[in-house]
Amino acid sequence: MNKSGTDIQFAICGSAGDGTIASGDIMKRAAAAMGFHVIAFDVYPPEIRGFGKCISRIRISSEQAYSLKEQSDVFVSLNDGHAIPHVGEVRDYGAVIYDDHLIAPVAEGGHISAHIRPAQIPYGLPIRQISEQATNAARSRNIVVLGYVAGLLDLPAEAFRKVIAQKFASKPAVVTESNIRAFDAGLEAGRGVFRYDDVAVGAAPTAADGEAVMMTGNGAIVRGFLEGGIQSYFGYPITPATSIMERLAVELPKAGGRFLQTEDEIAAISATIGAGFAGSRAATATSGPGLALMTEMMGLGVMAEVPAVVVCSQRGGPSTGLPTKTEQSDLNLAVHGGSGDAPRIVIAPTNVEGCYRCAGMAFEIAEKYQVPVVLLIDLYLSNRYETVFPSDKNVFAPKPREVPKVKEGEDYKRFVLTEDGISPRALPGDAGMMYTATGLEHNELGKPSDVLHMEMNAKRHHKLKSAVNYPGLTTSKRFGDMGKVDVGILGWGSTFGEILETMFEAQAEGISCSAMKVVMLSPLPEGELRAFFDDCKVVLVPELNYQGQFANLVSGAIGRPVVRLNRTIATPMPVAEILSEVRRLAAEVNEPVAAAAGGV
Repeated sequence: MNKSGTDIQFAICGSAGDGTIASGDIMKRAAAAMGFHVIAFDVYPPEIRGFGKCISRIRISSEQAYSLKEQSDVFVSLNDGHAIPHVGEVRDYGAVIYDDHLIAPVAEGGHISAHIRPAQIPYGLPIRQISEQATNAARSRNIVVLGYVAGLLDLPAEAFRKVIAQKFASKPAVVTESNIRAFDAGLEAGRGVFRYDDVAVGAAPTAADGEAVMMTGNGAIVRGFLEGGIQSYFGYPITPATSIMERLAVELPKAGGRFLQTEDEIAAISATIGAGFAGSRAATATSGPGLALMTEMMGLGVMAEVPAVVVCSQRGGPSTGLPTKTEQSDLNLAVHGGSGDAPRIVIAPTNVEGCYRCAGMAFEIAEKYQVPVVLLIDLYLSNRYETVFPSDKNVFAPKPREVPKVKEGEDYKRFVLTEDGISPRALPGDAGMMYTATGLEHNELGKPSDVLHMEMNAKRHHKLKSAVNYPGLTTSKRFGDMGKVDVGILGWGSTFGEILETMFEAQAEGISCSAMKVVMLSPLPEGELRAFFDDCKVVLVPELNYQGQFANLVSGAIGRPVVRLNRTIATPMPVAEILSEVRRLAAEVNEPVAAAAGGV
């Protein structure tokens, strides 16, 4: 990233009900409207409203950012009890904004001002008082601080006013007017304060790729589904995938599709497989506990060669686990879950734009290979906001279906053994092409038989091999130094953003470093992986699970050793931890060279 441009991170911390997430939403949308690149992620509690901590973090930059920074430049406290433990996350000379006019005494050490570090810059203001004077209520404290930040950093106020008006457009006009008064009151207070720190926001870059759109990973999947021609969706609510269902419940009927909330996950996947058999582009979405329930019917999709799309947004597990925290621990389940040899395609996008593109192509891939396709994301990616520049043209629109042809007098062999393993697929209603679809092993006609079990198993595996070269889909990609390097970092899913940031930092320190992302987890792009390992003296695999599931998958497939960095911290992987390990590995692989040069 170009450090001479804007690169600033805001964090707003409060309790559920303080409007923490709402104020963060306004901040990121206003920044996107100004033309900045934005990446944002909210942390919220599993408890009901009125309990628990909420934090909204927003990074805005002149150039593309790949992860949130570990330390924020501006930190706002809407609830000192929740905010105090996070004061240490503010960088030196960063701003800490808080309410310095208390309405009741607090215990010693209970006010955030007692915890601000000497190198941090305190900005105290009467947040509640300003809100009450502007709106006759304290509930707009979150909007006051937005105005204060805009005034302090000289941000374009009109961008905020427009987003506030849009956010409250469905409310009575007096609500919008009240919140804009609160913003303007904070703006005036911020403009009247001398700024001591070195936080600065420069001019936004000129957007050359069209209008920026703020999307979450889940929102991007919905858009990709709609552009990809989804016709049926069957779902059951589960965090963090529920918003996919909620959005499609509104948008899919408008597009002429069918939406059904089922009684449980088993019903959802059963209906999805049934609709796929009938020729409908069908999908469902769930998390780890729901995917575990779906494995039996996914096996039917494999055996009967039925296309379907399943989104799994991972959360902390096992069992109910940590519903509102992120993890990457469902990889084993996504790739291997089910009875027998049940190969399926598993795709794991690494950012929000990747969610959009993978979802847009998922139905086409599922139909080509006649198999369930799993889109494997996680809570961090589901809820993370990024600015994306989608094309005005729908590049994922369905292509006309080719109806298989059968010679007169011949039986239609639905599962005929072919060179590439892909059999001609007919749909119910195609004349002269009735066949049996069953979960039992079968012959080429689909009739139950165990005679061809060996051949059918080989067919179901072989037909997926070419998926690693699927046109238009980035199944893997290398970044950084090319050729031979000291340290390679291999990653998948949402953690790859932190891996890229680590690589940039390592290169800046003079470490020969390269990074590779793998999007296609099943089947694996083994040729590309072997080439990457050949170029790296050592390969590090950071991932958010305890077992090193991706490391196991890769080393088992290509027989190469890896160094594991496994964390189950319920938050995104810290760049500092990855960078520390890269430094250690770089020193280790260069020790013999250093020793020889020193004559030791």
